[in-house]
Amino acid sequence: MSARCSTGTIPLMTQDTQDPIHEDRLWSDQRWTARVIKNEDDDGWAVAMFLDGQTEPALVGPWTMGRDKKNPKPLDTNAFNTLVKTASEVIRRSEQQRFAELNKNVSVSRGGQRLRVALAIVPDEEGATATLRALNEFDEELACVAVSPGFKLNTNSAEAWVVSGFEKPRA
Repeated sequence: MSARCSTGTIPLMTQDTQDPIHEDRLWSDQRWTARVIKNEDDDGWAVAMFLDGQTEPALVGPWTMGRDKKNPKPLDTNAFNTLVKTASEVIRRSEQQRFAELNKNVSVSRGGQRLRVALAIVPDEEGATATLRALNEFDEELACVAVSPGFKLNTNSAEAWVVSGFEKPRA
């Protein structure tokens, strides 16, 4: 959502607060908290979904106006369950995207055998690391070397590594 929303102080559930909250504008149950908030950019309302222990919302989206066209529609079980499903999907897709950015692999042939060359990057505030691996069709490791996190894995770089006898690629 592009609109700016004021979340104010969000009382999130923690291990110490296990009782569900079911209010018109605040709904907490299990691991999630939904809070209906005023949209700062217009007269509308938004809903923010927080995962337990997180300070930033996993999802912020528009919320329906109530019958009086002034106040927001109250949260209820069905709306909360739909919001949990949507927010969980947003987190899952984000995790999948991050995994795909950090883990790449290509297939190459060597002597009629299919090899999978995999690059795994481990992010770290003090300096990321990366590992290049060659695996046979049974996922048995044939070679493993440390490489620069900036190493560009593609079919050509994988083939060159295999042809070199799995010597550490130059940066």
